[in-house]
Amino acid sequence: MRIHDLSRRDALQAGFRCLAAGSGLTLFQSLPGMAPAGAPAPGYRALVCVFLAGGNDSFNMLVPTSGPDYAKYLAARGDLAISLDQLLPVAPLNPQGLSFGMHPSLPELRALFEAGQLAFAVNVGTLMQPTTKAQYRANSVAKPAQLFSHSDQTLQWQAQSAAADTAHGWAGKLGDVLLAQNGGSPLSPSITLAGTTRLMQGQQVVPYALGTNGSVQLSGMTGTRGTRRLQVFRQILQKRQAHTLEQQFADLQTESLDLDGLIRTALAAQATLATQFPTNGFANQMKMVARMIGLRNTFGVQRQVFFVRLGGFDTHSDQSTFQPQLFATLSAGLKAFQDAMVELGTASDVTTFTLSEFGRTLSSNGNGSDHGWGGIQLVMGSGVRGRDLYGTWPDLTLDGPDDTGRGRLIPTTSADQFAATLAKWFGLTPTEVAAVFPRVSRFANSDLGFLA
Repeated sequence: MRIHDLSRRDALQAGFRCLAAGSGLTLFQSLPGMAPAGAPAPGYRALVCVFLAGGNDSFNMLVPTSGPDYAKYLAARGDLAISLDQLLPVAPLNPQGLSFGMHPSLPELRALFEAGQLAFAVNVGTLMQPTTKAQYRANSVAKPAQLFSHSDQTLQWQAQSAAADTAHGWAGKLGDVLLAQNGGSPLSPSITLAGTTRLMQGQQVVPYALGTNGSVQLSGMTGTRGTRRLQVFRQILQKRQAHTLEQQFADLQTESLDLDGLIRTALAAQATLATQFPTNGFANQMKMVARMIGLRNTFGVQRQVFFVRLGGFDTHSDQSTFQPQLFATLSAGLKAFQDAMVELGTASDVTTFTLSEFGRTLSSNGNGSDHGWGGIQLVMGSGVRGRDLYGTWPDLTLDGPDDTGRGRLIPTTSADQFAATLAKWFGLTPTEVAAVFPRVSRFANSDLGFLA
């Protein structure tokens, strides 16, 4: 499309987003007249996405322990299996006729599960519509594009949209729908601690990027000489520009500098959390999310979405070495975060959930597992209907009714249903949920029930 084919508003919006992306800055507010309608709902709510990058081998996270079911697991997993005596027993309220244990490196998450603050969504994955093994093999139903590809499956998990719109993510669209609930706050409802991600990009909302120490300042603008540079830079920005895009860019830069100052001042004045976090990159991200949630009243926000990332889950090799370390990092970091939510009085108002581009093969490649399909996701918070499983536990038999080959399990619950359940709790109406997740109507329900 040529630029003169665009409306003036479309051109401005496109230009602002390009400027924001290119400069590392953020468009904090939509254009005048573009805020969505709707009466604000009372109370604060936040979603925290923990992206397990690489494809989490989640069928070692939760394992069936009853005799015949553990035998299926053992036969499928081979050298990747966790021995029965190491698994941490858990008692789901509705175990679907099975018994279960959790990986030995997840003691904190096991405690949260038993306390009713953690739930499992089982065998979830990207689907175009409900799919059986016979349909998969006969190519009689549409399949997600490029199954088992990191980039493509990440896009599908995060976009959850019709093929015509993969530029925006479903979490960003939640921010679009509920933007009015944050009033005139200068802070974007979409905040990432892990760089650019499709999930957080809305049609109006642009994510604001934070570091683990707070907002990221412009290079060379600190210290005595840097302060002088900043003063001169602000003076330049205050000059009126003849061109509309140049003026909007200057306004955007000014807003960015102002918000940086507000965030830094607020964080500096904030009381120190009593909750002790582990000292690693993942925990540092979770701690900054907790600190920003602690500033919710300062910035006058009622709806926020946060994004953090824990990498290393592409365990083609040395899985038995790396997986316990990854799970231990995840477990301790999530437990500290949930403790911080209790400390802040927001434990019922914040729901934390995992995403990962896919599960992994049940079968071993001799040293690890390869790219799969269906997997298990966690949902954590005091508002979660915890200590339970949501979705249908699959048959773990290799070449069984749920296996496309090598233990690549066909999901029995769609990623759309999982995300739509979170969206409903966040405050979207059924009509709004259907608009954000256009495929969800193809499935039996749009609410899996893990949130009240």
